[in-house]
Amino acid sequence: MQNKITQLFNIKYPIIQGGMIWVSGWKLASAVSNAGGLGLIGAGSMYPDVLREHIQKCKKATDKPFGVNVPMLYPDIEKIMDIIIEEGVKIVFTSAGNPKTWTSYLKEKGITVVHVVSSVKFALKAEAAGVDAVVCEGFEAGGHNGREETTTLTLIPMVKQEVKIPVISAGGIGSGRGMLAAMVLGADGVQIGSRFAATIESSAHDNFKKTIVDVKDGGTQLTLKELAPVRLVKNKFFNQVEELYANNPSLDDIKELLGRARAKKGMFEGDLEDGELEIGQIAGIINEIKSAKEVIEEIVTEYEEIKLSINNL
Repeated sequence: MQNKITQLFNIKYPIIQGGMIWVSGWKLASAVSNAGGLGLIGAGSMYPDVLREHIQKCKKATDKPFGVNVPMLYPDIEKIMDIIIEEGVKIVFTSAGNPKTWTSYLKEKGITVVHVVSSVKFALKAEAAGVDAVVCEGFEAGGHNGREETTTLTLIPMVKQEVKIPVISAGGIGSGRGMLAAMVLGADGVQIGSRFAATIESSAHDNFKKTIVDVKDGGTQLTLKELAPVRLVKNKFFNQVEELYANNPSLDDIKELLGRARAKKGMFEGDLEDGELEIGQIAGIINEIKSAKEVIEEIVTEYEEIKLSINNL
């Protein structure tokens, strides 16, 4: 399964574990990397000293490549980047910001840079900024999303025909079938979030993991578009958001309801009522909590079996 992505990151399979807040610490990242994929530590939910600890533990837990995902809206981003360089991390995925800001600086330090985009426009900007690859994320994805609401099925070929750098597909992929579909549409690799959120090594609370398994078709929805579009599980907090919208709220009203640390309360602390529960639509086919190694093995096996059956038609 060697291709541009496996060569770029020096990994066995073109499978990247998404860098999710409150979910992807060193245990998950190292487990994915040890299983042949690329594990990412999600820096978005970590103070700088906590990130350093996770990087150091990840280096001890795996001798395989791993990276760090950095949302560029992070308030202490300078400290985060300094730690990444000091600790010798060689792969950085950036998101939620202008790739021009940090790409050149990181590449000068010998770091491979990938940027997450939700449209052709931003993919071209990322390529112009000098990134090594882009993740094109459709709006099926969990967590924060693009305002364009472009689906993965349409985004992959549109981005692929416009850029020359490798394209990694994300959003709605959680199986070998989904991976094969993305590759057929032109992706060079896949980034998977929700499926890895529901693994033994995920740092998410067990309550949240069980919720992911219980989510069915239609159990998530994109909301809070005035702040930053985010896909949430429909729980008490989500219903409060919907009730607020019915009264034509101001931006301040929405911010007041959201408050602080909602995502931590839901995904990390396990408050299923008042917490913000971010997960993708693909949760509807996640039926069991397994190890990251088992997830990758299942994805790869299904991918190869279906690919072979198609070739034999």
